[in-house]
Amino acid sequence: MRIIFMGTPQFAVASLDALIKAGCDVIAVVTAPDKPAGRGQKLNESAVKQYAVANGIKVLQPEKLKNQDFLDELKSLHADLQVVVAFRMLPEVVWSMPPRGTINLHASLLPQYRGAAPINWVLINGEKESGVTTFFLKHEIDTGDILFTEKITLTGHETAGDLHDRLMNKGAGLLVKTVKGVESGRYNEHPQSALHDGVELRHAPKIFKEDCLIDWLQSAESIYNKIRGLSPYPTAYTFLNDKILKVFNATFETAEPGIQPGGFLTDNKTYLKFAASDGYVHLTDVQMEGKKQMDIAQFLRGVKL
Repeated sequence: MRIIFMGTPQFAVASLDALIKAGCDVIAVVTAPDKPAGRGQKLNESAVKQYAVANGIKVLQPEKLKNQDFLDELKSLHADLQVVVAFRMLPEVVWSMPPRGTINLHASLLPQYRGAAPINWVLINGEKESGVTTFFLKHEIDTGDILFTEKITLTGHETAGDLHDRLMNKGAGLLVKTVKGVESGRYNEHPQSALHDGVELRHAPKIFKEDCLIDWLQSAESIYNKIRGLSPYPTAYTFLNDKILKVFNATFETAEPGIQPGGFLTDNKTYLKFAASDGYVHLTDVQMEGKKQMDIAQFLRGVKL
């Protein structure tokens, strides 16, 4: 099958690499346009583009997916199948183009955690398992018929960064299995509606800065889950000495706090713990506004509390 791959970040590169190594015929990639970054505003190429260029794969970078020139070029490639991993929302004119359809790899166990940030939300909500799902694209976002899924058990301690890497590699293998299944016709489609009948759905919307502010009125465990679910990016934060303090890692204890939620205790050497509604959250890896990231002992050596 002639395959067009659509993706942008590092998460997608693992899948593209797995397809190439499995002998799949990836004839082109579609990725985000180069963006200026840094002080010099040097154009920054996406991770998928860098991989494609290094491996001699044709690259398309449309500003708009409904641009007629782009659509004409896409059509001229005569792809049998399109594969989407960590890309933007596709218009129907794009996803309906190839005769074998368009497959998407999603970093959750659909129908749970549809949306832009499944890796973050599954940890924020303290789930016990996660996984990856492949499905055929259709009109509503992340709602197409499921092809294959693979589950992983969560430890309750991993960060979003840790889970990202696990799902990136797990997803790459599942995508190869899916493409080979579609090619051979050995696959079954399962409507998502049948899988969530009577079960409350959890969603994974895009995360904004205001979502990252720690609410010390919550339970210590909920705050701990939020911290790891937003680490290393976009990062949970609180305020200390009227400055933003990002929190990358923490531990928690359930106890009767002797101070109001949001208050803190420290020995100014080894620990800094904030009171929650039912215990304490011990900050272990932080970054004060204008400073570099450091462990709590380093941090306490350089700040007056």
